[in-house]
Amino acid sequence: MNAVKVISPGALTTIQDAGRFGYLQSGISVSGVMDSYSHRTANLLVDNSPEEAVMEVTLMGPILEFLADTRIAVTGANLQPKLNNEPVSMWQTIAVKAGDRLSFGMIQSGCRAYIAFAGGLDVPVVMGSKSTNLKAQIGGFQGRQLKREDMVPIAAAQPGSLWAASEEFIPEYSKQITLRVVLGPQDEAFTSEGISHFLNTEYQVTPANDRMGYRLEGQEITHKSGADIVSDGIVMGAVQVPSSGQPIILMADRQTTGGYTKIATVISSDLPLLAQAQAGTMIRFQQVSVEESQKLLAEYQDKIHAFARSRRPVTG
Repeated sequence: MNAVKVISPGALTTIQDAGRFGYLQSGISVSGVMDSYSHRTANLLVDNSPEEAVMEVTLMGPILEFLADTRIAVTGANLQPKLNNEPVSMWQTIAVKAGDRLSFGMIQSGCRAYIAFAGGLDVPVVMGSKSTNLKAQIGGFQGRQLKREDMVPIAAAQPGSLWAASEEFIPEYSKQITLRVVLGPQDEAFTSEGISHFLNTEYQVTPANDRMGYRLEGQEITHKSGADIVSDGIVMGAVQVPSSGQPIILMADRQTTGGYTKIATVISSDLPLLAQAQAGTMIRFQQVSVEESQKLLAEYQDKIHAFARSRRPVTG
């Protein structure tokens, strides 16, 4: 049987891919992985399409038993992966046999790890995606997070190479990060002092953070005449500022529309860094232009291609 048995599910383990697009008008959020860099590179290490579904693990890893031989890769947060209680390397292909168990230790850095399986996860495609939408209870494995005793089907692994990521492509996760933002679309709703505070002071990630968004705490961002607007669409990385003056960064499981002013949007290429931020992480915002953000996105996409070219074959 080509499957993985969940012995212990961890804190929050879901199946995610690049996301479910084209249904925002029906109130169905995009969902998908929080950290697209770790997602794509994990897949490249097992010779999958970069878009293939993976398991996204948050803070505490699961225990998985393999019922068939396959190859896996673990990227993202350092959760100290182990195979049959022996440490194994992250950012590298791992050959596993039927009966092997993958487990994790205490988190060392980052927030979310990604497990890719050679050939992919053999779960239904719902509205063009395998991603789990927890609120709508669709996609992934029965529309929910993984639970004990779940049998998650995996594709039969074809023969393939074992790869290791080049060191320069392995990110480090700091407790102090800078996120580049494009101001708007409602930056005119804020006072000049409020925008100055946003761009020139630090904000701390609060414990109120999840796949829907990150609540931050810091210097109040003041409005000119109130926080409410006619609801409009929300993209991943949108920085809402409600009447409290404390920013909220919307993430993968965000609502499709919202009625609070948005002072800025975190650029796409910096979202993986934010996805790895735990509570207590300090954030500074740096303004960039639309043109700069487009250039940075192109560089980010080039980095993914360079990662694939730079993989080194390993034996074992």
